[in-house]
Amino acid sequence: MIERTIGQISGMIEARNDLSAYADVPIKGASIDSRKIIPGNLFVPLKGDKTDGHQFVEKAFEQGAAASLWQEDVPHPPEGKPMIIVKDVLKALQELARAYRNELTAKVVGITGSNGKTTTKDLAASMMGETCRVQKTAGNLNNHIGLPLTILSLKEDTEIAILEMGMSGKGEISLLTHIAKPDVAIITNIGEAHLLDLGSREAIADAKFEITEGLKEGGLFIYPGNEPLLVQRASRLKQVRLKTFGETPDNDLYPLHIHLEEKGSTFAVSGYPDEPLFLPVAGKHNIMNALAAIHAAKEFSVPFSDIKEGLKSVKLSTMRMEWRKGPKGSTVLNDAYNSSPTALRAVIKFIESMDERREKILVLGDMLELGEDEKKFHREIGEEINPEKIEYVYTYGRLGKSIAKGAEENFPEGRVFSFQDQEELIAALLEKITGKEIIAVKASRGMKMEKVVEALTVEGDEQPKTK
Repeated sequence: MIERTIGQISGMIEARNDLSAYADVPIKGASIDSRKIIPGNLFVPLKGDKTDGHQFVEKAFEQGAAASLWQEDVPHPPEGKPMIIVKDVLKALQELARAYRNELTAKVVGITGSNGKTTTKDLAASMMGETCRVQKTAGNLNNHIGLPLTILSLKEDTEIAILEMGMSGKGEISLLTHIAKPDVAIITNIGEAHLLDLGSREAIADAKFEITEGLKEGGLFIYPGNEPLLVQRASRLKQVRLKTFGETPDNDLYPLHIHLEEKGSTFAVSGYPDEPLFLPVAGKHNIMNALAAIHAAKEFSVPFSDIKEGLKSVKLSTMRMEWRKGPKGSTVLNDAYNSSPTALRAVIKFIESMDERREKILVLGDMLELGEDEKKFHREIGEEINPEKIEYVYTYGRLGKSIAKGAEENFPEGRVFSFQDQEELIAALLEKITGKEIIAVKASRGMKMEKVVEALTVEGDEQPKTK
């Protein structure tokens, strides 16, 4: 993490006060939460919708903070304490991260996309970690606050930093990439998430493509070669290199000999047809994420043997294609971290392709942020579910009801159920399960479908968790 004196930090950002009296005070790391201060931290008091971090500056010092930022338009800064007065605290945090990144020797991989950002990050970190000292975005710290904090947490001897970049609208990826200045930029895909804010897939592609704005000259841009919206935009790039991945041989990297299994996939990649790889993450869509990560690993000369080992031993972030033991011997697939039409279709296709001797149950909640056509997107998903492959469909939420209406077009009566209450949904599921089922749970994060997963999860010989 960042280790600098107050004097050095005042040279990295625009301080508005005289800090000569505290110039030699050492700072180690930064925190925006006074409850999580580690002695020596710089406290960053951000203004939120409900609270103002300036109210907790004194508490931060009590917890061991070495110094604190303070926004100049906020009255009554504490006296006799190392206060760094700045025009805007958030911008100062971002500027400090930008300056620290410029001082580091680490190479940076920036990853964005509608789906698969976190999985690709985890895969790349696991592959490169076999050879290099790697740090990656922790959890979901991928926005205009989280990414600067992630950069400030990087160790001086980190060789590769893998940074996830999320967005809520146009211009945010541009901000993040200019802070991170990636040597490698990856776009995993262009989906429908953020249609509510951006209005079209073309606008989403523009927003994601902003990641190339901060890409270093001579850097590498990795993108899906079967996505026309990105192919068009990539053709206009200059002074950077391009690598594509995808299902077809016209990509620079594509899969061979794919064998999909319940707990993962075996496949080879172009250029290494006799080197089978095992990815312990279900779904063909995750093979695409693996291809993007392999491109990045090869950029940093990671041996293929280490790529192979890192892929095999990857540990994904929670609630992403995570298998659980369900009641009576059933199996639960927890992919409830987020959802979009693209991601949901991929999971449904995967479940439909699984062991025909087991009944499959889909438990689907609302996909959020899809804009004015949200009901249409949900109904289309329902209409596409194959009743010969899926035994039951359970939906939850206002929009989930549209999935159910779509599925009812093709399913016999008594196999599609819609709920507005999670407890009722859970009770109905538990009554239906006999033990031979595969149960897939997916929805947008705001639907809190992890409660359903937990209710269905069995540890050892325990019974399902119910209230």
